[in-house]
Amino acid sequence: MNQKKVAISTLGCKVNQYETQAMLEMFEKKGYQVVAEKDAADIFVINTCTVTHSGDKKSRQLIRRALKNNPNAVIAVVGCYSQLEPEEVQRIEGVHVILGTQNRHKIVHEVETAMHHRTKTIHVNKYEKNHPYESLSIEKQTEMTRAYVKIQDGCNQYCSYCIIPFARGPVRSRKEWEVLDEVEHLISKGYQEIVLTGIHLTSYGKDRNEPKALLHLLDKLDSFTDLKRIRLGSLDPAWFNDQTINKLMRYKKLCHHFHLSLQSGTDRILKKMKRQYSADQYWDIVKEFRKHDPYVAITTDVITGFPGEKEEDFQKTCRFLEIIGFSDVHIFKYSPRKGTKAADDPEQIPENTKAKRSNILEAIVKMGKNEYMDQFIGKTVEVLFEQCASNDPEMMIGHTAEYLKVKTAYDQKLLKKMVLVKVLDFEMDYLRGVVLVSL
Repeated sequence: MNQKKVAISTLGCKVNQYETQAMLEMFEKKGYQVVAEKDAADIFVINTCTVTHSGDKKSRQLIRRALKNNPNAVIAVVGCYSQLEPEEVQRIEGVHVILGTQNRHKIVHEVETAMHHRTKTIHVNKYEKNHPYESLSIEKQTEMTRAYVKIQDGCNQYCSYCIIPFARGPVRSRKEWEVLDEVEHLISKGYQEIVLTGIHLTSYGKDRNEPKALLHLLDKLDSFTDLKRIRLGSLDPAWFNDQTINKLMRYKKLCHHFHLSLQSGTDRILKKMKRQYSADQYWDIVKEFRKHDPYVAITTDVITGFPGEKEEDFQKTCRFLEIIGFSDVHIFKYSPRKGTKAADDPEQIPENTKAKRSNILEAIVKMGKNEYMDQFIGKTVEVLFEQCASNDPEMMIGHTAEYLKVKTAYDQKLLKKMVLVKVLDFEMDYLRGVVLVSL
């Protein structure tokens, strides 16, 4: 009997990618062969995204591509798009299994049922207030130096532009012992850096009335002998205070790279977005971090062209980015998302204005990133080397704790290892340096 083949296409965030890996491992344990998306497969799973209308469109395109390339395969659609729009997915001829952001632990069973009976199955349930955390786990990832570990799902914030709380449900936290067990296993497999991720990471433990659960988890992870680095995913500025920052900066293994989601540099727009902090509070958080480490990397997201964003608001955001000096910023042009409050706001901004503002912000971001990287010239940094440079086999690439890319001469013995590098200069998005010693 030929071994059945399964492929998965994934859109969206690191949480989606983690869940894809968990599903792939479920298939592997049942004897299936995992193949690339471009290869012929007996089963094709599409893990969808719905954060924007573009995400919905890309999800539909992936489904149709899978149907075209694998006309005889069982097609399963899972994730955020199918959670919110199961009827739309159902109308696509050829889809056999539809799951939302729950019941992914049943993926193999549902696919095998569809394979044997050629039936269409839909398991998309509404979220309840005290909905349990769906326990998924992984044993490996494609990267062999850095592993993402999901510790939390759901969000209770309901920002006016965001559909995710509707797609992911309320905050649910993974049991601490499950997280620790998974991290220990990943370390034993050779992973040296763990990235904690979730839909709203700083809500970890909130559903259990444990406001310091994330700090307690970090306490234990920081004591793992063979773990080199701990990195945190996107963080809500409203979670921070001086005591929290002081605690975070004491951890020996926690990377001094914090992604503090901003969205706007003006209080008027932050209030319209239903964000839970002011621009001044955000600035105070950054200053407190820099008291502990002047080279700490602060990255963020900014939405431009939000409904009602006047030129004065935009200029305030520009100045805010210049003052803070982020090491990197992801700029997004506001896209109305059906089902959110902001989508019904009558003060929508013209697309050409959004594009112009986005270009201006990108130029500010580039300047700020160059200024940040310039600080490291002449310094010695710890780099975890990950891979050979794709466009230059004589060079290899790794990351510092600040998540700066470093390029240096290729040495196979140093891949997957922590190395001291002296920074000589930088070009484009890379620091360039010479290896001093392997740690």
